[in-house]
Amino acid sequence: MTHNLLGPGPTLLPEHTTAQAALDAGNDPAAVAAEHPDYSEAWASLAEKALDAGETVAAYAYARTGYHRGLDQLRRAGWKGFGPVPWSHRPNQGFLRALAVLGKSAGKIGETEEYERCRTFLADSDPAASEATGLK
Repeated sequence: MTHNLLGPGPTLLPEHTTAQAALDAGNDPAAVAAEHPDYSEAWASLAEKALDAGETVAAYAYARTGYHRGLDQLRRAGWKGFGPVPWSHRPNQGFLRALAVLGKSAGKIGETEEYERCRTFLADSDPAASEATGLK
């Protein structure tokens, strides 16, 4: 990802080493989310599983939770509502994955404007996130 010298620098979310280790060890994302409710990656995992199972409304709800938790953290990290959120930084991926599932599930329930907002937001955050999540 190239950085626009006139725009804001990339925003990097803080590490959640305990929660990340729990997910990486194969723990149930619901248990990880219950123990670490501010950890977007757990919510994103729940959202992706629900979407894969055809549970679109549950996917939407999980994704919205992960998205809002991630927005809170982005703001605390200095993000002003725009600028790069690099996919290459693992702690950002939970937020970006939640944003992608929010867009996909919004599209499935007919929320076309929200689908487009999510798609644009994801691409503006980092085009690599659009590629990695399949929301282009």
